[in-house]
Amino acid sequence: MAVLILLRHGESLWNRENKFTGWAEANLSDNGIEEAHEAGRKIKSEGLAVDIAFTSLLKRAIKTLWIVLEETGREWIPVKKSWKLNERHYGALQGLNKLEVERKYGEEQLKKWRRGYDVRPPLIAHDDERYPGNDQRYAGIPESELPLGESLKDTLLRLLPYWENNIVPELKSGKTVLAVAHGNSLRALIKHIEDISDEDITEINIPTGIPLVYEFDTEMKLISKKYLAAPEKLELSINKVRNHSLQDSF
Repeated sequence: MAVLILLRHGESLWNRENKFTGWAEANLSDNGIEEAHEAGRKIKSEGLAVDIAFTSLLKRAIKTLWIVLEETGREWIPVKKSWKLNERHYGALQGLNKLEVERKYGEEQLKKWRRGYDVRPPLIAHDDERYPGNDQRYAGIPESELPLGESLKDTLLRLLPYWENNIVPELKSGKTVLAVAHGNSLRALIKHIEDISDEDITEINIPTGIPLVYEFDTEMKLISKKYLAAPEKLELSINKVRNHSLQDSF
């Protein structure tokens, strides 16, 4: 049996400021730091011994992972980082306040940009300071692969090869795998794991700081799924994400 733990990073400061964050960097808020500590404590209390961890190249996910590994006493395990686990790139919306975008473009357009499965945001140009090619961490990645803005579908397409070639083999070997990532990269992965339709995925909400545990058999058939949180806390956290305008800037 294989175990996969998915964890959305803790709340960031840009989340609190209601900004589209995407590939931009943002520190964890005090609440986000505590969420990470609590996630680690939950994983440890369940008796889950993580063998290998994966995360993105964005510090809010990396710092969440550091805290979880410290809480679980697993600082020594292998950690692999990849831009393929980065948040969805929000293009020209990145860094903008969502309420301001809504006032300018209307509620319906904002909803399409945020929740539509195959709707891309306005794209950035290569000379935009937000273009990933200007960031040293993405040096060596072909220009054709670096996004100017992504839909959730785009995010899934760039993530799937990494999932199949890097994460699945670890699971098939029977390891317990932890992946700390972002709202949309995790929604994309969950869509694939659970075979969720393009329409239904728009209603899936991933709470911050609450581990989601999947169990698979040796053929990678899904056996079980559960969040490590009391039902009332889980419901509160999901409703906060569902009802709050911060949803996709995490």
